[in-house]
Parts: sequence; C-alpha cells; structure tokens
Amino acid sequence: MPEEYSAIQGGSSLILAWQIKNKRVLVVGGGEVAAGRILNVLNADANVTVVSPRDGLNEEVAYRIDKGQVEYVDRKFEPSDLDGADMVLTAIDDPEASTQIWKLCKERKVAANIADVPPECDFYFGSVHRDGPLQIMISTNGNGPKLASIVRKQIAANLPDNIGAAIQKVGLLRRKLRKVAPRTEEGPKRMQWMSKVCESWSLEDLVEMEEDDMEKLLGFYQPGEVPSLDRLRLGDSSENYVFDGSFGWW
Repeated sequence: MPEEYSAIQGGSSLILAWQIKNKRVLVVGGGEVAAGRILNVLNADANVTVVSPRDGLNEEVAYRIDKGQVEYVDRKFEPSDLDGADMVLTAIDDPEASTQIWKLCKERKVAANIADVPPECDFYFGSVHRDGPLQIMISTNGNGPKLASIVRKQIAANLPDNIGAAIQKVGLLRRKLRKVAPRTEEGPKRMQWMSKVCESWSLEDLVEMEEDDMEKLLGFYQPGEVPSLDRLRLGDSSENYVFDGSFGWW
C-alpha cells in the first residue's frame, strides 16, 4: 500500500465557513461574551434574537437592540424560544440553566454553543482575522482561546496590507469568467486558468486591476494564456515589435 497519504491525526474540528444568512440564531444572554457572539452572527447576515433581562445587558448588546439590529425578548429563557431556531448560543452565568438549554437543543437537533463549556458545544468560536472577503480562523479546539488570539494576531501581522482588496478583484474576475464560459464541462479549465492568474500576477497587480483590464484579460481565457498587466495595458505591439534598423526619422 502507498505510504504517501496523510496520516489521520484525530481530535480536531471540522472547520467550515457556515452559511447562516437569513437563518434564525437565538442568543441567550446579554453580557460581554454574548456581545461578541452577536457581532459574529450579524456579520454572517443571520437573523438574531436575544433573550435576556434588560437589567443585565452589556452596553454593546443594548446598543444593537436599540438600533433594531436584533430582535429582543426582555426576560429569561423559556423552552418555546427554541421554536424555529437554526442555531443557539448561550452566554449566561448559570451552568445548570445552560446545561438544560443544551439538552433541549439536543432533543430538537439544533446546533448549540454553550459558552465556556466545550463538552456542551456542537461547534466552537475561533479567533478570526477579517479583511473584506478574507476570513482566517484560528481554533485551539476549546483548549486556549487567549492563545488562539495571540496566534491570529501574529498571522495577521505577516499578511500583505492589500490582501482583502486583491481577493475582491479576483472574485469579480471569477464571476465575469463564469459568464464567458458558463458550461459545466469547462469547470476544470476555469479553475486552472484562474489559478494561473493568481500565481502569475502579484497582489499589487490584482489590486490595481480595473474592470477594463478584466475584460481584456478574459480574451486570453480560450487559449489559456495569462499576459502580464503591463502587456495587457500596452497591447501586443510592444511584445511583437521587430527592430527594422531605422530610428523613425527617415
């Protein structure tokens, strides 16, 4: 048997970019931890409901309630709050109540995260770096949240400043390419060509690329070529010019 396959390590989490746009997320609690959870799911375009007595609200949570960014229920949790929920996040200083909510979620097969209780979590929140469409998450699988934050900052410090803008431009080019070559069977060729663009062009070139450049670049898709940005803007004349011995004044 071949030995070159990756060894199974086990003990990890399956890290996914979970799409929760327009999904109903229930947040139980209104403190500092809840504030962070609320921001995370709002950034993912979820519909958020917060259940917590008003007298215990964090300033940020109160702000989001007052601005209408979340739905708000001014009381303690009740089992009926789970009706229609796609995800449940609890952040309350009551271990017994938290465990009860977790058990109810298990009965209803609703994914839940019970803050600071790893055994009662279907998923963890990692430390996230974001730059536009770029998201990088560091997870210690519940072992050391603070250490995850330190690692995330170190990684972010070594990323190019314009990486987010470059990714946005690549995304736009990719969408345009799908219109030029929409057929399913062209999928592998599209992927190879886009990979070639990302490998051939610098991040600075990708950031500088305008829509007019994209339209010209797409003209090289069928032959599978990727000219440089300079060549694209100058046209082929500079590449194909042959010196004829004259200097242009006779």
